[in-house]
Amino acid sequence: MGGTALVLGGGGVTGVAWEIGVLSGLAAAGLDLTNADTVIGTSAGSLVAAQVMSGASLDDLYEAQLAPRAGEVAAKMGVRFYATMAAMLLSSRDPQRFRQRIGARALAATTVPEAERQAVIASRLPSPEWPVRPLLITAIDALTGALVVFDRDAGVPLVAAVGASCAVPMVWPPITIDGRRYIDGGIRSSANADLAADADRVVVIAPVAQGGGVIPKVADEVKALRERAEVALVAPDREALAAIGRNVLDPARRPAAARAGRRQAATVLDSVRHVWAAVRG
Repeated sequence: MGGTALVLGGGGVTGVAWEIGVLSGLAAAGLDLTNADTVIGTSAGSLVAAQVMSGASLDDLYEAQLAPRAGEVAAKMGVRFYATMAAMLLSSRDPQRFRQRIGARALAATTVPEAERQAVIASRLPSPEWPVRPLLITAIDALTGALVVFDRDAGVPLVAAVGASCAVPMVWPPITIDGRRYIDGGIRSSANADLAADADRVVVIAPVAQGGGVIPKVADEVKALRERAEVALVAPDREALAAIGRNVLDPARRPAAARAGRRQAATVLDSVRHVWAAVRG
């Protein structure tokens, strides 16, 4: 891979807003991370990655987070979701087996129709075409629990890849691609930052940085990356966490989350610039 990598992690609707706030704030200060040699997106981060690599203006994307969207429906990762996740994390020692068990629950869950969910994803993308520069989107095979990384050469529509990566189990439907069904890439890791192992300079923007059980903490992935690369990790500070709130799937929290990301960009500018400018000269 080499060069620079931008890693965008998962975090629901509010995670999208916060990430766009951070990216737009950094760009306003003269540091545009969307020119990364490689962008890696997981769950909400896959949507942001597809948006920013389409050539869409960061200012426009930010303003869109502040505006209400007609017909937008709040979802929630409720008691059943967290109870299932906690029980399986406590009882699982093998990461892939854990993901396989979650996949089985996702396949059995009653959700909105797959086509309806995909239409929502399509409406969020400025373009349905894969970008020319490398974009990696993570998802999990719901049947086997295996990690799958989609890119331009995979022969998979961008909308399907993003939809799969964003398919929160038991909340949104698994997405069918070539006869197989896929769920949220964040079930393996909220950022999958280890996929940037071959880059020289990495910036990880992770709305959800904690892990648990067989799901690694983003900080641990970053620590491993730092053995061979310059890495900056940006996670929500206390004020941003308050703005994001407890329900990351609540669209009513988008404006506050976006503003919090934009504000926080100023506090991380120097550390991120140190990583990014070191290779840009």
